[in-house]
Amino acid sequence: MEFSLAHPAVKAFMCGSLSGTCSTLLFQPLDLVKTRLQTLQNGVQPGSGRVGMVTVFVSVLRTEKLLGLWRGASPSFVRCIPGVGIYFSTYFTLKQHFFANGAPGPLQAILLGAGARCVAGVCMLPVTVIKTRFESGRYKYSSVLGALRCVCRMEGPKALFSGLTATLLRDAPFSGIYVMIYSQAKYTLPPEISQSSYAPLANFSCGILAGVLASIVTQPADVVKTHVQVSPDIFCRTSDVIRYIYKEHGLVGFFRGAVPRSLRRTMMAAMAWTVYEQLMAQMGLKS
Repeated sequence: MEFSLAHPAVKAFMCGSLSGTCSTLLFQPLDLVKTRLQTLQNGVQPGSGRVGMVTVFVSVLRTEKLLGLWRGASPSFVRCIPGVGIYFSTYFTLKQHFFANGAPGPLQAILLGAGARCVAGVCMLPVTVIKTRFESGRYKYSSVLGALRCVCRMEGPKALFSGLTATLLRDAPFSGIYVMIYSQAKYTLPPEISQSSYAPLANFSCGILAGVLASIVTQPADVVKTHVQVSPDIFCRTSDVIRYIYKEHGLVGFFRGAVPRSLRRTMMAAMAWTVYEQLMAQMGLKS
């Protein structure tokens, strides 16, 4: 079957996967730095003074060379290419089903984005666990498939869904807030911009605004998720991680890695949505 004859949801999946591929390749180093900041590994210790993004970045370059910044890229691709595709196809399907005759309001946009993200998050959580462990530097997995086998053999299949609660508490609000702010910001654009050649740039700018605000709100859940997935032998429950972070680092500990994560999530989301909407428009589909 030709791609032009494919179901609209399939087209949305393909557009989302392509946008996810581009953004993952460009911004993987920021995700690695964020994970290292949250776990403080590979020679970067709390007692060595204030630890920031630049400190971790230089440490990775010094100990693992330039390619070390793309550690975890393989599971990132395995996660993001189908994951972003699942997200956008679910988003498209839900929007067409419930809002075919009109644009969703702010609250409806939150539910739409959160619902799509929950579906994608649950489907791709095992790969997310492997990706986080790759980036932490604590595990010496040789491949994504080998890591999945190792975890199932040593810790049981349940370990592949560690951090599910924290992941959903992070991803569902992020996507809901993002879609709400992004869609409302787009609606405020004057027609001479939204219907001109500057539309992609305007959409990207709306995505930047939405991404920054959504990242800040959901940062604590990301820190908790990272600890649960990297140290399942230490933390059995999400509440254990919350108590540990607060005891060791105080409230500021819940925002460790906020800068690289905000940069990455904001740029990835803005690029993914911009590419997705442009591709959908070229296919004659309303995103």
